[in-house]
Amino acid sequence: MPDVRIVLVEPSHPGNIGGAARAMKTMGLNSLALVNPKRFPDPQADWRAAGALDIVEQATICDTIAEAVQDSVLVAGTSARARHIPWPLMTSAAFAEFVHTNFAEDDSVSILFGREDNGLTNDELNLCNRHIRIPASEQYGSINLAMSVQIVAYDLFCQTLSKEIPVSDAEAWDKPLATFAEVHDFLEHLQSVLLQIGFSDPDEPRKAEVRLQRLFNRIEMDHTEVQILRGILTHIEKELASDSLSREIEKQQDNG
Repeated sequence: MPDVRIVLVEPSHPGNIGGAARAMKTMGLNSLALVNPKRFPDPQADWRAAGALDIVEQATICDTIAEAVQDSVLVAGTSARARHIPWPLMTSAAFAEFVHTNFAEDDSVSILFGREDNGLTNDELNLCNRHIRIPASEQYGSINLAMSVQIVAYDLFCQTLSKEIPVSDAEAWDKPLATFAEVHDFLEHLQSVLLQIGFSDPDEPRKAEVRLQRLFNRIEMDHTEVQILRGILTHIEKELASDSLSREIEKQQDNG
């Protein structure tokens, strides 16, 4: 199984941190990251963790989601909200199968769980390659944070019980997948170039940029592919600078 990291974003109840740690340990997961927890460390987290106190004590504390997932090649966000712009959406069971089929053991995969009261924001969900939805009753679909972690962790664990796990595409791939940080830097570079060529207006954000972000998050680029795209963007910037210099020289000659 890939290296799965559970990321709790701004959890407000320390008991849910302990409960999530316990859910993780029963399913063979041990990597926990907390983004701006409101109360941590806290005795309630230790008490709820029961036999998983080691996971609580070793949890990584981060200021931002980007910091928590920077080395991940796949970032998934759990969400119950409908999106105006559709995003790749899977049930927790389908996501577990997808992870086991397409990613190697040394790949880092992060799964984001949002705040107890309102989950992840749209901007935070935009950072994800996939969205996970846990099927629940339409009459009452609210699931406790620790319970949500338990369900996703259970589905991941069930995949490890298969006696015959096929060789994944990731294991046969010639280059390692790009990390979140590499893709994030590329998207910032792309946005900069789009501004330079006049495609984007900084005063009027467009849905096209969000769709481009969704596109590149969805296709799971490898390290070399990202470097090639960054090289193309750098070449465009050099050409823009050269054209600008030529026009300036011509202007000076005309004035002279």
